[in-house]
Amino acid sequence: MTDNSYPDKPKVAVGAVVFKNSCVLLVRRGQPPSEDLWAIPGGSVEIGETLQGAAEREILEETGITVRAGEPVYTFDVIDRDSAGKIRFHYVIVDLAADYVTGEPKAGDDAAEARWVTAQEIDELQVSPPTLKLLKTKFGFGK
Repeated sequence: MTDNSYPDKPKVAVGAVVFKNSCVLLVRRGQPPSEDLWAIPGGSVEIGETLQGAAEREILEETGITVRAGEPVYTFDVIDRDSAGKIRFHYVIVDLAADYVTGEPKAGDDAAEARWVTAQEIDELQVSPPTLKLLKTKFGFGK
């Protein structure tokens, strides 16, 4: 994993919203920002990569799941400051709709845990606010 802390410009990242059997694929983040929070899996876009290509690669790396990434469904910023007020992380995140292809969730890369989550379980987990907002407003997922 590349250290993206204290950047001189925002970093573009992607996530993929994947559903299977009425469950959504989530990871528990193992690194800052959002460490220990459940979120849509994803990561940084590399030079020369499309959003879809980056999402497919990142989901495979973080979860072992193969997906076919589609169009953007949600965009947000993550700006995290340290105790002195200096920007520690700045991501512009584009979440894409994605179709499940194959695989079973297994945490990899910077994910501490990966699994399918039901709508009933979502409110029992510590889920990142942007993920909750995305799932509830765009997909009606959760309470």
